[in-house]
Formats: sequence, C-alpha cells, structure tokens
Amino acid sequence: MKKQARFRRGWPRICRKLAIAAISLLLLMGLLCVLGARLNLTASLPLGVYWAIHQPITHGAYVRFCPPAEGAFAMARERGYLGTGYCPSGYSPMLKRVGGMQGDSVEVSDAGTWINGRFVPLSARWQADPAGRPLPKPGQSHYALQPAQLWVISDTNDHSFDSRYFGPIDRAWVVEIVRPVLTWK
Repeated sequence: MKKQARFRRGWPRICRKLAIAAISLLLLMGLLCVLGARLNLTASLPLGVYWAIHQPITHGAYVRFCPPAEGAFAMARERGYLGTGYCPSGYSPMLKRVGGMQGDSVEVSDAGTWINGRFVPLSARWQADPAGRPLPKPGQSHYALQPAQLWVISDTNDHSFDSRYFGPIDRAWVVEIVRPVLTWK
C-alpha cells in the first residue's frame, strides 16, 4: 500500500516537471526562430538548421521564397510538394540555392541545366514524379536572366522541384537569405 501511495504522490511532480521542460523547449524554439533559425526538413537541400542573414543575393546563396498560388506552384501544392504556410499564397516558403541571376544565360533540357555554359550536377529534368504524374516544363529552354529574375536549383538532389520545372523566380518573392549552420544527410 505504501509503495502505491508514494507512486501516486510522485506522479503529479513528474508531470509538472515534464510540462515545464516541454514549455521551456517550445519557448526556446520560438526564440530561436525569431532570432533567425530556420529548419529545413525537405530533401531539396541538405537537411538541417539554417540561419537568416542580412546579405545581398549572390550566386550560390540559399534563398527562402514565397511561391505564388498559380501555374506549376498550384500543381505542386495540389500534389503535396508544397505545404501550407505563411506566404501570401497560403503556401510554405521554399528553400533553394541561387544558380543564376541577372545577366546569366541558362539552358535547360531533359538532359540537364547549363548556366553560363557550365553543367549543373544532378540537373537532369525528370518527365514524371515518383507517383508517375507528368512534371511541368517551363515555356522555353533558353533564358537570359533579367534584373528581377533568379534561377533556383538544387545541386544536391536530382528530384528537387526547382526552376527546371517552373522557370526563373521573381527576386521580389525572396523572403530572406539563409546560410547552413548544422546540416546532415
């Protein structure tokens, strides 16, 4: 009887400590987000923690952008490639690497993507997604990128949904530039 009574008395104490720990963890995570921490759980780029930085957009930079609710992005949301989020479109932001920007020449085909004549690794364009549904293709195969355009592409995942499928993005869609802090495969 005494063991049962002690267990019952100790249980509220354990629950209280667990609740305090959970609330503290949530508050810490919220504070880190406010300060600039971003978590990438998509396979388009290395999984991990990224940090928002205040720098100009450059070649190779990681950008988080809000896609519009139209065209290839609407199809991507319908198929579950994009989640629900805080973007004006209602979608979650996308995280991609900048491969090309103003003045760059981009050639894209099913065989791959060339930026200023250099082949981008893992850039072959797939005809269908893993479920066998056809993937979109941008309206043209050659782009001379204009001042407001960015070509975003993954060089670490050949199945990334990026500019190979929707063309260049508008620089105004960029929410922030981030850099990797802790990543893993």
